[in-house]
Amino acid sequence: MKFTKICVLGMGYIGLPTSSTFASKKIQVSGVDINDKVIDSLQRGEIHIIETGLQPLFVEAINNGFLTFSRKVSAADAFIIAVPTPFKEGKLSDMKYVVSAAESILPHLSKGNLVVLESTSPPRTTIDLIAPILESSGLKAGEDFFLVYSPERVLPGQILRELVENARVIGGINRESAEAGRDLYSTFVKGEIILTDATTAEMVKLMENTYRDINIAAANEFSRLADRFGIDVWEAISLANRHPRVKILNPGPGVGGHCISVDPWFLVESAPDITTLISSARKVNDSQPHFVVDWMEGKLGKLSGKQICALGLTYKPNVDDFRESPAIDVVKLLSAKGAEVKAYDPFIMRESLDGINPSRDLSNALENVDVAVILVSHNEIMKLEPSDFSRFTNLKVIFDTVNVTGNSKWNSAPIKIYRLGANKPE
Repeated sequence: MKFTKICVLGMGYIGLPTSSTFASKKIQVSGVDINDKVIDSLQRGEIHIIETGLQPLFVEAINNGFLTFSRKVSAADAFIIAVPTPFKEGKLSDMKYVVSAAESILPHLSKGNLVVLESTSPPRTTIDLIAPILESSGLKAGEDFFLVYSPERVLPGQILRELVENARVIGGINRESAEAGRDLYSTFVKGEIILTDATTAEMVKLMENTYRDINIAAANEFSRLADRFGIDVWEAISLANRHPRVKILNPGPGVGGHCISVDPWFLVESAPDITTLISSARKVNDSQPHFVVDWMEGKLGKLSGKQICALGLTYKPNVDDFRESPAIDVVKLLSAKGAEVKAYDPFIMRESLDGINPSRDLSNALENVDVAVILVSHNEIMKLEPSDFSRFTNLKVIFDTVNVTGNSKWNSAPIKIYRLGANKPE
């Protein structure tokens, strides 16, 4: 199947790199978003996200005329839905953006078109939600047009490389649809392309992130146990991982992002009676910011009036993505306890974030603070030396949730250091 024009709905962390990658293969791509600021920025040739290699690819695609942007859907051979699937109250999936995107395709849907859902969704979304919407056009899914679920499986910071190199799962509502999806993605995918059914593909994405969430929950509980038993969890994990069949992940202040912290709830929502383990892991990781703040309070006494600097706000290292970030939860909890919190993050792109006024200048953020808490292991934070802190005379204590201070150079630092899960007797 040949594709001369593709319409991508949603110009976020997945939609924009995907659009730019297709356009780099000399396919006409229309990028659609309902956010006026996003479209205005893109039409000016400015990207609104930080992603390695994206800017030059994006600029080249625009200059060559293969990538354009609009607030409205237009006719195409293939439509790709890459819009957010946030939560609503009760940790239930909010599918309003997916529904709106599917409905916006209706006036332009023609025989022979391919529609792809990439947005992470609860099982059976493609069959039970998307297909009926599109079939209200009078066309039959799998017969008049092709319908596919194909999840993104990429790591922020490496999206462009992984879009091309990772294996791609194509889940069609029938074999013909899956084959049409294969024809589309083979335009640029060099990794293996595996065909399956739509619901299996939905499960694959959710299973991958749920597996990691459960592993992190185990690590977070291990850190709590290590604190209770007076050992160093980082050392214990390192030793346990010498076993050839063991790979324990690292603990931290919680789990964030729009995948690992969200996807497991889609399974819990779909089958609450048989997802006890998944639900428990989510509760452990969701409670970890509270554990961190309680840990700090236990060491410091009252937090009210304390001047605290939070180092790192994104949900993971070396990206500008703050979605569902546990670091932000920690900051809010500290503030709620009466602490005066400043923040530093080298990837911050805005003046205010959820009521927090962060700085990209470490010296400014550390000025006149009593306590620092390290929440994200950005490269810039991992490279910090004891001398970077010791010149701030008010700073007396560092809490480290990501093991930045776990090597010997910190042993003689003139600052009291507490590491998460490292409660060995002094």
